[in-house]
Amino acid sequence: MSLRRADPPGEPGRQLSLFGTEAADPSVADLAGLLAGPGEVHRMGRTARLSVGVDAAWRVHVLVDELARRGLAAGWESTGEQRYVVRTPYLTTLAPLATAWLAGGVKRPPPRFHLHGRRLRLWLAAAGAADDAGLLLRLDRRDEPWWPVVRAALAVVGLPAALVEPEAGGPAYRIGGRRLARLAELVGDRPPAAPAGLWP
Repeated sequence: MSLRRADPPGEPGRQLSLFGTEAADPSVADLAGLLAGPGEVHRMGRTARLSVGVDAAWRVHVLVDELARRGLAAGWESTGEQRYVVRTPYLTTLAPLATAWLAGGVKRPPPRFHLHGRRLRLWLAAAGAADDAGLLLRLDRRDEPWWPVVRAALAVVGLPAALVEPEAGGPAYRIGGRRLARLAELVGDRPPAAPAGLWP
C-alpha cells in the first residue's frame, strides 16, 4: 500500500511508501536499524551510547551525517586495516533505545520489532555489501539467536531474504531479484559518498 503525492519534475508516477524514508521525519528510534545489523548499544547509568564498526571511510561520512540529522553528534576513529568505529557520546536520549534492546547486558530485538525505510537506510549504510546475486545486509555473528526475528521484520516490509551463512561470506541477509526495487523504494536516494554498486 502506498500514498500518492504530487510527482516532482522528472519523476512521473513516483509514490511515497508508507515504510519509506520519506514517510516520517528522522528520529532516534531509527537507530534500531543499526542494531539489527552490527551496531551495539551500551548503557551507563541513565545514559547510553551507540557504536558501530564499519569497513570503509564512506560509511563513516554517511553515518555521521545521518546521526546529525537525528540531533546526535557522533565521532569516529580508525581501528586499522580500513576499519573504523562510529560512536555517539553517552546520552540520556539513547537510554530508551538501550532499555528496549538490552536484556542482561545482551543485545536482542525488542518485542514487536519492525523495520522501515529509515532503519533500513542506516543498516545498509553501515553494513550493506554487494555480491553476484544482490545486496547483502550484514549481521553480527553474536546475534545468531535473533536472526530469525530480523528476517521476519524484513519479510513484513516486502523483503523476504535468504540467509548467507558465515562460511559463504556472511552472516548476512541477501536481497535479490525484483526485491531490489522494493529495497530502493524503501531506503531512498543514494548518499553522495556511497558507491553506486552498494546502493540499490
